[in-house]
Amino acid sequence: MKKLNLLFFSMMLLLLAVTGCSNNEQSRMPDEQKKELDEKKVELTISAAASLQNALNDIKATFDKENPNVTVNYNFGASGALQQQISQGAPVDLFFSAAEDKFDKLVQDGLIEKTKGTDLVGNELVLVVPNDSNKGIKTFEDLTKTDKISIGTPEAVPAGQYAKDTLEELNVWSSVEGKVIYAKDVRQVLTYVETNNVDAGIVYKTDALISPKVKIVATAEENTHAPIIYPLGVIKNSTHQKEAQLFYDYLQNETSLKTLEKYGFKRIN
Repeated sequence: MKKLNLLFFSMMLLLLAVTGCSNNEQSRMPDEQKKELDEKKVELTISAAASLQNALNDIKATFDKENPNVTVNYNFGASGALQQQISQGAPVDLFFSAAEDKFDKLVQDGLIEKTKGTDLVGNELVLVVPNDSNKGIKTFEDLTKTDKISIGTPEAVPAGQYAKDTLEELNVWSSVEGKVIYAKDVRQVLTYVETNNVDAGIVYKTDALISPKVKIVATAEENTHAPIIYPLGVIKNSTHQKEAQLFYDYLQNETSLKTLEKYGFKRIN
């Protein structure tokens, strides 16, 4: 019996010693480290136009280093499709659209507050052909010489609507409509041109600049289509308002704007 009591007493002493060490270690831990341990890692979902992909990936790399407790996840696609997803309740924290009308729809529906939205950058619309093209395509009017051309689906892809508007304004649309191969977003249009599946495509200047397999042969005049503006806003239903606002502000700082300019986007202000 004495042996059992002695064993029990020894175990209690050992337990108290371990607990004491643990408490002492915690008390000696720097305040910053404690705070970091206490902070919960937050994941943000950013729905953004496909044309922003390269620029936003670069911005994410610098943001991640400065904000280790916030993970940014992108959902790239056509602005119209992304807007519909948000309208249907998709868990999104920010929307970076390639068209004002898609963005404005969410503002009208009360899903984005006007005070938490801004027109950030602009873009240009260009006509591209494969590098080895021998079709003699140098203007939008020359598209009548083609067998196939590609644009984004106008109802869902802003670049597609801009392209259709431009061709209508130039009185070319009726002649080429039957040759059009519609794409789910501008990146798919670019791929069709790169792989010679079409003779030409109409994309944003920013997309054309990242591809070594295509060349720009014409730029649409600004008066042939609506202004190409990219609005950015925080989704009202975001469960991470503080972090969403943090990234919203980060996209507007000088470093982020210079990154966007590097990829061919134009500042609005």
